[in-house]
Amino acid sequence: MNFRLLVIDDEKNIREGLAESLTDDGYDVACAKDGDDGWNRFCQGDIDLVITDLKMPGITGDELMRRIFEKASGFPVIILTAHGSVEGAVSAMRAGAWDFLTKPVDLDHLSLKVKRALENRELVMQNRRMMEDIERNRQYKSIIGTSSKIREVFDTIGRAAPAKASILITGESGVGKELIADAIHELSPRKEMPLVKVHCAALAGSLLESELFGHEKGAFTGAVSKRRGRFELAAGGTLFLDEIGEIDQNIQIKLLRVLQEKKFERVGGEETVETDVRIVAATNKDLRMEIEKGNFREDLYFRLNVITIHVPPLRERKDDIPLLAAAFLKEFANENGKTIEGIHEKARSRLYAYDWPGNIRELRNCIESAVVMCRSSTITVSDLPPILREVSDKEPCEGWMHIKLGSSFDECEKVIIRSTLLHNMENRSKTAAILGIGRKTLLRKLAEYGLADPRDDSD
Repeated sequence: MNFRLLVIDDEKNIREGLAESLTDDGYDVACAKDGDDGWNRFCQGDIDLVITDLKMPGITGDELMRRIFEKASGFPVIILTAHGSVEGAVSAMRAGAWDFLTKPVDLDHLSLKVKRALENRELVMQNRRMMEDIERNRQYKSIIGTSSKIREVFDTIGRAAPAKASILITGESGVGKELIADAIHELSPRKEMPLVKVHCAALAGSLLESELFGHEKGAFTGAVSKRRGRFELAAGGTLFLDEIGEIDQNIQIKLLRVLQEKKFERVGGEETVETDVRIVAATNKDLRMEIEKGNFREDLYFRLNVITIHVPPLRERKDDIPLLAAAFLKEFANENGKTIEGIHEKARSRLYAYDWPGNIRELRNCIESAVVMCRSSTITVSDLPPILREVSDKEPCEGWMHIKLGSSFDECEKVIIRSTLLHNMENRSKTAAILGIGRKTLLRKLAEYGLADPRDDSD
């Protein structure tokens, strides 16, 4: 397991006995003879949990715990106390101790408490790492991810956003096409001007025409006054046309003219209105197939599709599930006033094994449901929606590792380490154990291969 524990007790027999028992459980154990010695040893780093006597010469267990929390808030500390000093242990619990045990120590009970404390620490650290990763990669507003496929999208956005060319965003429902449009506008020279959005599928043909181009007073029943359309409202900025594949042929003709000539007339009007907008369109349809069916004009397609950005479905970028789940978990925990520290390993396995036909939107809904249903500090399988509880938690290896023929040993090792780390939801201790290497070795290799920032072993 590669966890390192620190046992502090001024009674030699007790600390050595505890150390021997915990070593048998598979932990690396360091010992300290009193509070001063324990504090010095803790400050050297690479400690995951402290077990300390409450009453000791010099620095007491209370004072030691206070210093530890000042250095590492929330660090797991288990207090040992005599039967007559239970009140002191309760006080230590109120101050933040993970748990306490009375002497003589029940070793089985200690083993269980240590296991639970370390599992909680891993969840907390994993969630903290993911939130840090989210913040480091939040250069495109709400788009979250570090996978190779989403990085390709980031690269295209970065190069296309400063231009004036029209952009067509393709991808299945729920992949976040609207977020891509937001990022394009935010990174463009037009960011200080309006970003106007039209959901084409929500409006019938006549209503959509008026919505886009505006209308004159009396143009149709109910047109009691002149109204500017979205093209005028977006002047100097960006117009986002969502589900462009749903518009009818008459609107397509008028839209083509606007793209070609930069001018149009309002419905029922004769005045020509000039426009300067950047068009970003999105669709979940295959527009080439729609062209073959006669449902979409080919000339309009080429006008819209100057630059294409394809957003991959979630099943093709499962590497991003940890970051997405962590972001949604934080959002909905705050919204519901809950303290939830992470997602249990078996529940995480369900997230990976599922194919997410509804993509990121479905993942977001599932995490919201799990947060609402969660009754503890950790989301478990029982908190997940029924469709995820029924999924096998055995994730196949296929799709996780992609090693090309002729790759060097270092390239193969990099892929294996990264894939194993992702499969274990960034749990470095478990990754090291599976790979059969020490955690320090894993951290060194992560730094060498540029897979992560170097971190202290205590992380």
